[in-house]
Amino acid sequence: MGLKDWIEAPAAAVVPAKRSKLNWLRGAAARLTTPLLPDDYLHLANPLWSARELRGQIVDVRAETADSATIVIKPGWGFDFNYEPGQYIGIGLHVDGRWHWRSYSLTSPPNWDDKLISIAVKAMPEGFLSSHLVNGVPSGTIVRLATPTGNFALPDPPPERILFLTAGSGITPVMAMLRTMNRRGQLPDVFHVHSAPTDADVMFADELTRLHDEHDDFRCKIQLTRTEGKFALSSLDDVCPDWRERQTWACGPLPMLDEIETLWRDEDIEDRLHLERFAVSRADTSGQGGTVTFAKADKVMTIDGATTLLEAGEKAGALLPFGCRMGICQTCVVPILSGHAIDLRSGKQHAEGDRVQTCISSAAGDCTLDA
Repeated sequence: MGLKDWIEAPAAAVVPAKRSKLNWLRGAAARLTTPLLPDDYLHLANPLWSARELRGQIVDVRAETADSATIVIKPGWGFDFNYEPGQYIGIGLHVDGRWHWRSYSLTSPPNWDDKLISIAVKAMPEGFLSSHLVNGVPSGTIVRLATPTGNFALPDPPPERILFLTAGSGITPVMAMLRTMNRRGQLPDVFHVHSAPTDADVMFADELTRLHDEHDDFRCKIQLTRTEGKFALSSLDDVCPDWRERQTWACGPLPMLDEIETLWRDEDIEDRLHLERFAVSRADTSGQGGTVTFAKADKVMTIDGATTLLEAGEKAGALLPFGCRMGICQTCVVPILSGHAIDLRSGKQHAEGDRVQTCISSAAGDCTLDA
């Protein structure tokens, strides 16, 4: 029996009649505390204390625009503040009897001083958790946290010349980069193009203006798409003539990123481009959906061909691993015990015995997962 099992097991299961005094004392303590575990008492003392998971407490919710907000979180034990600016974090919120998980970019610079982190969330019509975070979550709410991760990150020291191309909530990871460079006194030659429908939709507008006014080397062009149209990449030669020589970070809607990726490939400068996609680009597949059984969790969910296995598990109440939710990090991979699943990006079929990425795969008929 492992240490964790020994600590958490009921007294009757681990204390036979003839055992050491240590086991006897431990058994007596277990009987006194049953059915609570040590972690439960940590939670009673401080809701952020846990030996089993990362937790955090929402300490502030600040509106950025009419449909977006900055969520300030105080992490509990075990959180590593040495993350890289641009990385994202998983956040779990208990709503209506079950945990809802999503990933959001950190907007705060890595900082051991005040022991706070922040994310910025834009409420989406189809996004239950994003709408709840922006419009309904009160300060003091306890959340679960996943470890910061992601390759869309700023190196230290930063490049001498940088180009940021963002749109909508795609500005969030870039704000962490800008704040980090500004905090460290490392803000180099930066040209930033950000697109939003109107002035009122520009997240962090005042902060961008302040950076522009305080730093000669920081230039920010705001493209208001409702009146000015979509930013044309062909205009880069006019607004930022040396764009080909700059390290570029781009984050925004998938069509925008696809266009950027094509241009950088045509210019043979792909090695200078860093992309962050908030959604999965899905192929026109024939996944018909089906009934998904989560064997370990003993949960069942019937889904259509557009719902991912990860989404199905979360709706059913099965606790599935996840990371980026975009098919990049491989954190969500689980084995298929029976049936078939389909990759929503490529249309590739997976069968019994295969390991499948649940965040970008759906059911191709009835299937059972080892999860």
